[in-house]
Amino acid sequence: MYIISNHFTMKQQNLSVYPTYSKNMSTMADHKTLHIAMYPFFAMGHFIPFLHISNKLAKRGHRISFLFPSKVLTKFEPQNLHPHLISFIPITVPQVDGLPSGAAITADVPSSLFPSIMTAMDLTQPIVEIHLRELKPHFVFFDFTHWMPALCRKLDIRSMFYVTSGAVNVAFLLTPEKKIMEKDDLELDVIMEPPESFPPCSIRLHAHEARIVSNNTRPFGVNISLPRRLVTSLTECDVIGIKTCTELEGPYCQYLKTQYKKEVILAGPTVTESPNLVLEEPFASFVASFKPGTLILCVLGSECVLKKDQYQELVLGLELTGFPFLAALKPPTDAETTESALPEGFQMRVKGKGLVFGGWVPQELILKHPSVGCFITHCGWGSLSQSITSPCQLVFLPNGVDQAVNARMFESDLKIGVEIKKRDDGFFSRDEVCKAVRAVMDVDSQIGKEVRANHAKYRELLLREGLEDSYIDKFVQKLLATLG
Repeated sequence: MYIISNHFTMKQQNLSVYPTYSKNMSTMADHKTLHIAMYPFFAMGHFIPFLHISNKLAKRGHRISFLFPSKVLTKFEPQNLHPHLISFIPITVPQVDGLPSGAAITADVPSSLFPSIMTAMDLTQPIVEIHLRELKPHFVFFDFTHWMPALCRKLDIRSMFYVTSGAVNVAFLLTPEKKIMEKDDLELDVIMEPPESFPPCSIRLHAHEARIVSNNTRPFGVNISLPRRLVTSLTECDVIGIKTCTELEGPYCQYLKTQYKKEVILAGPTVTESPNLVLEEPFASFVASFKPGTLILCVLGSECVLKKDQYQELVLGLELTGFPFLAALKPPTDAETTESALPEGFQMRVKGKGLVFGGWVPQELILKHPSVGCFITHCGWGSLSQSITSPCQLVFLPNGVDQAVNARMFESDLKIGVEIKKRDDGFFSRDEVCKAVRAVMDVDSQIGKEVRANHAKYRELLLREGLEDSYIDKFVQKLLATLG
């Protein structure tokens, strides 16, 4: 990842640039507690980390107003660990042409309709303004709603772009130096390489990933593409917050601070504080039936839908490893169910030692089970955060471009896992799946020894007593300091 020490500390000069605010009651520096409104993108992978930081802040006595789409509000109530301080505020999602009736979040629709979910979210701006006028929070934490900073300035509220995906992919793809706002003119080799003053690293995009960035010009919401939406948000917000720590991404955080010339506040690893839950059926008995450290867990996220040929290559690769496995995979394109897309004879061959499940699985609970020895992840930052603090070995199968950047950092720079190799067109084979899994599971191989040693080092570092509390306390201190 970088040549300088992994224990990089951010003692550089303050480069913060803020607009001038009147010192009304919501911006007085002598406030000891904060009131923060949360408005993440309407996707599970955004709701969860926003709720995690909400719980961390509420634990310290700060008040949270969390704006949720009405239909998913009750789903998250069990994860609200401080209901006396965290209030869920329902938002009715406007109907948008092309969206199925009742669709409100990305899990409700195929990826081709994600822009329509963003359009619906953009249309909530008037009702969000009404709520914010009544709530009068000190801050609004947001991510994809590029109109939020201007609305907050209008209401004399501070805005934080809260990055839930880690620092490295934002730094690689979305800084002014990358000129992503001029993407129509960018050549593939420019997209594939890091910006000129980027911290020394081994991270590169592959050609098929760069083509995705180059082609990503369609509006993501109302008349603005996703890259422009994100760069606008980062440019116009008052402060950037990131779910990360210097132990993993120090140089990339400093690079972002320099590029955007504003404070970058780190929330730390934010290890999940889950309610006291136990693994239930059908998973409990299945997972418990295998020896410690032998089960492969494969979870590619709620939004990843593979093509049928890739879906079959993946499950056949799992079978080829010879290890027992549990795979949570959404039905592939052109398939009604998970089972209907499985290769002929597959279910009979893996009966009792392999399970492919088409619904949601309690990933965090399964990762904690001693039977799990390997985790195949799509490299969403939330999954990586959970996996790095678990004892199992890591295999990376990124789906999106941001996930690919994460995978390169974890494999090439941190050296705590192995990425499944793909062809130039992005296709991966069953043999490459098997090869990656066996590489990390072989305790006697050079790769196996290296990734185990590095993973154990970072796991111990991130679970060090007091580390996370220190980050959250500093996070709060810096938020309070910006109100002066």
